[in-house]
Amino acid sequence: MSRGRTEPRTSRWGGLGQLTLVEHALCPLDTGQSLRKNLVFETGYYYADRNRHRRKAAVTVTCPQGLSPSDEFYLWGLLALTFAEAGGGGPADGEFHATPHYCLRRLGLVDQRGNRGGRQYQQFADALDRLAAVSYASDAFYDPVRAEHRRVRFRFLSYSLPLDPDSPRAWRVAWDPIFFDLVRPLGGHVRFDLDTYRRLDPAARRLFLLLSKIFDRRDTTPGFSVEHLAVDVLGFAPTLAPRHQRQKLGRVVDALAAAGVVSGPAVFEKRGTAAGSHTVSFARGPRWDRATPASAVRHTSDSPLWEGLLALGFDAAAADRLLRIYPRPTVREWLDITLAARERFGTSFFRRSPQAYLVDNLKQAATSGRTPPDWWQELRNRERQRARPVAVPGGGPTPDPCRAVLRRVTEAVFSPGGETPAGTPGTVPSVADILRRRR
Repeated sequence: MSRGRTEPRTSRWGGLGQLTLVEHALCPLDTGQSLRKNLVFETGYYYADRNRHRRKAAVTVTCPQGLSPSDEFYLWGLLALTFAEAGGGGPADGEFHATPHYCLRRLGLVDQRGNRGGRQYQQFADALDRLAAVSYASDAFYDPVRAEHRRVRFRFLSYSLPLDPDSPRAWRVAWDPIFFDLVRPLGGHVRFDLDTYRRLDPAARRLFLLLSKIFDRRDTTPGFSVEHLAVDVLGFAPTLAPRHQRQKLGRVVDALAAAGVVSGPAVFEKRGTAAGSHTVSFARGPRWDRATPASAVRHTSDSPLWEGLLALGFDAAAADRLLRIYPRPTVREWLDITLAARERFGTSFFRRSPQAYLVDNLKQAATSGRTPPDWWQELRNRERQRARPVAVPGGGPTPDPCRAVLRRVTEAVFSPGGETPAGTPGTVPSVADILRRRR
């Protein structure tokens, strides 16, 4: 029997998954296999075509830097933070600006006093690098806007960040427009309890997302092929014997039962005469019967701009007032400009103070449409050149000697006086490389 839409109790900052992507794994569960360079992972999922015939979509996930199953936590968490900041509908430009400390604090990985430069920051940086390199392709991805399955190829995200690892300026994450449009519609994503998700191991996380999609609408799941569930959905090795697949799947179900996600242990049924042809189905656990609390009231201190305003010298009351008076995109842009001016030129740049500079520019931007200064545009171009991986014809990474030459030319163009700074390394730094300097 189907129930009305009843969602689980969620934390104030839940997770957000894409409905088709939760149908299958993005990489093998074994990190010894998934973290290999130039990983190409092939998987698939089942769907019904227009004639209600059962089909299997083919998926290829290309991971030049490899991909860890734990990286999915950051993917879904960043999506949730992006939509939360935009009020639930997603930002029009598909971008999210925040400090890494804000992201990790909202995702429950560090507390309010979490120290910068720790293990969690390095894991976040490494995951962001890997996710930015991923390319996803499917021959039958469901498009909720057009209400049809389509052939797609997209990336997840790209990023831009300050060169100084100790800078209070926000990191910029830009979502791939095709991917973001597939997430944004009401029917394009599934919300889930991030607290529960964080406590589970990677295999249980993947099954939890799939069950969150199903239990959002009904009490029981259809019968899943054990082989499909173990290999395509959870990411276990396809070479596992059927009995080992059932054993591993049973342990995953036990973890979900302990969390109240499913009711009881896994029950396998033999179907057909072929060896190892078993199915398994699941029933809702008690956690899904809890009433969903009213939506939490969003406070200005929840904004990723809050930390930047405090770093600039505003007190809590003044920061709150700015976030309530001016549009968030305007505050975001001029806050970044002000922080960059303080880093680049020092406090002597400001006639009165950085705070007064920001407030004046916010007023002028709101009343007369003041635009950013030229030096800021030049600085952003320089940061893009330094942070962006460089490609060469043929699709491969730029060889180190070529990178060194390009780096020296870039520095000569953008650095004051037209000279290359001494000691410039020959490779373009990644986000992980920059964060390692914190140590």
